[in-house]
Amino acid sequence: MPPFKLAALWVLAIAMVAVGVLHFLRPKPFVRIVPSYLPAPLSLVYISGFFEILGGIGLLIPQTRAWAAWGLIALYVAVFPANIYMLTHEVSLDPDKPIPRWALWLRLPFQFVFIGWAYWFTR
Repeated sequence: MPPFKLAALWVLAIAMVAVGVLHFLRPKPFVRIVPSYLPAPLSLVYISGFFEILGGIGLLIPQTRAWAAWGLIALYVAVFPANIYMLTHEVSLDPDKPIPRWALWLRLPFQFVFIGWAYWFTR
């Protein structure tokens, strides 16, 4: 694997594990952005955190890398409604620090960057 791609792999893997761990250590901000029409927000936060950790670790294991990448793509698609919910309901991870509306708009296409990033490791 070329050095740049290896570095990108490690950055994505570490980021996913770190964010996944945060889902367990500080679930409340993530619960805030779960769309209100979904049941059991805390459970969904824990489930998504588990799969973020699993996907991040899986990326680092050559035998599971492609499966982990596809799993992360599915996860990015699954959590996309939270990004839309944040924008349409002006919800922030921290109620004392609202996210600027432009940043919420920018976050939507950025999800496709993550999808493309993970896709890079499916082969």
